[in-house]
Amino acid sequence: MKRKRIVAIAVATLLVGLLGVGFWGFGDGAKEPPYQTAAAQKGDITQVVTATGSLSAVVTVQVGSQVSGTIDKLYADFNSKVKQGQVIAQLNQDKFKASVDQAKANLIAAQANVAKAKVSVEDAHRTMERNKELRKRELIAQSDLDASQTAYDAAVAQLDVNKAQVAQAQAALTQASVDLNNAIIRSPVEGIVVSRNVDVGQTVAASLQAPVLFLIANDLSKMQVDTNVSEGDVGNVRVDQEVTFTVDAYPTHRFKGKVLQVRNAAIMVQNVVTYDAVIGVNNEELLLKPGMTANVEFLVTNKSDVLKVSNAALRFRPASERQPTPVAATGQAAGSGGGNRGGNRGAGQGPGGREGRANREGTVYVLRDRKATPIKVRLGISDGTYTEVVGDDIKQGDQVILATTASGSQSSSGPAGGRRLFGF
Repeated sequence: MKRKRIVAIAVATLLVGLLGVGFWGFGDGAKEPPYQTAAAQKGDITQVVTATGSLSAVVTVQVGSQVSGTIDKLYADFNSKVKQGQVIAQLNQDKFKASVDQAKANLIAAQANVAKAKVSVEDAHRTMERNKELRKRELIAQSDLDASQTAYDAAVAQLDVNKAQVAQAQAALTQASVDLNNAIIRSPVEGIVVSRNVDVGQTVAASLQAPVLFLIANDLSKMQVDTNVSEGDVGNVRVDQEVTFTVDAYPTHRFKGKVLQVRNAAIMVQNVVTYDAVIGVNNEELLLKPGMTANVEFLVTNKSDVLKVSNAALRFRPASERQPTPVAATGQAAGSGGGNRGGNRGAGQGPGGREGRANREGTVYVLRDRKATPIKVRLGISDGTYTEVVGDDIKQGDQVILATTASGSQSSSGPAGGRRLFGF
């Protein structure tokens, strides 16, 4: 009997303890806010436009060949430093030397024909003068005098023809000499060989266009970045604007530059319109190399000591204000903040938002007396994570609602603000 009494007392004690835990959990749950919040705080915001681009030398020269032939010698390789006029390659010259020798022989032959024609002219002139004297004495017929005049005129004309042939031969010799000179390829600028596209023994065909043998960068200490800026952001890019960028080779190093030019020619790829913003970069350390991909940030504006909230606060909407998502919808689920998405984006939020979109209105919810209180604010610039807010009803330290907590989402199935315990 005594043992039964002890068991009963133990069971009663256990039940009382369980009920106490349940009531404690219920009361504690009532105290837990059903929302995830963050304090509105003051700080600095920097709005930027982001884009990608590629690095290249400011002056890059493609060195080709004006004549066809076989590469005989190479005097430069990748990364070779060359001076203006320095020989960097040579084609086989046998064919060109033969052409020069033939042109010289043709010139000599043409000059000999001129000398011969001069003798013929002098002989025809003497014959004509003699026939004139004989005609005065009426020792020859007029037809003989006319024939000598004709022979003289023909000799003079032949001399002119031979002189023209000399000029043609001289031009042919000059052309052959130019081709021979072009068989020796020289650097047009001082710089560094970035690329070599030929090897010894390779045949170069220059019949349609000059083949590119070398790519020479004039000065790698000064480079440029050609970026693709979207049409929605190009209004925020201007000449002399400060720029920072990173490259994959040095992810922790931020390089600086300035916008040199915003080109008006549109670049369309798959119906997406972009514009080329050229950025000047000082590369005295020679860390940057042509062809590197640059992740660029254009500094649009910067504000210090402004009141800012998380962008998640601008997307939040209480469950009672969320629009139900149609069954066939494939986009964002109901309650994910889509109702405020337009206000957030209209305020110029996110990297690349235009300044003209700033100073628009939005709504944030502040936790006051355990309730989500909507407050209208004016939205300023954004850095993609935080957005500047201006309003009389919001102050530093206010708990701005970012999302609904798990307990808040379950409140509709249990006591208000409470937690369900053991299924009760």
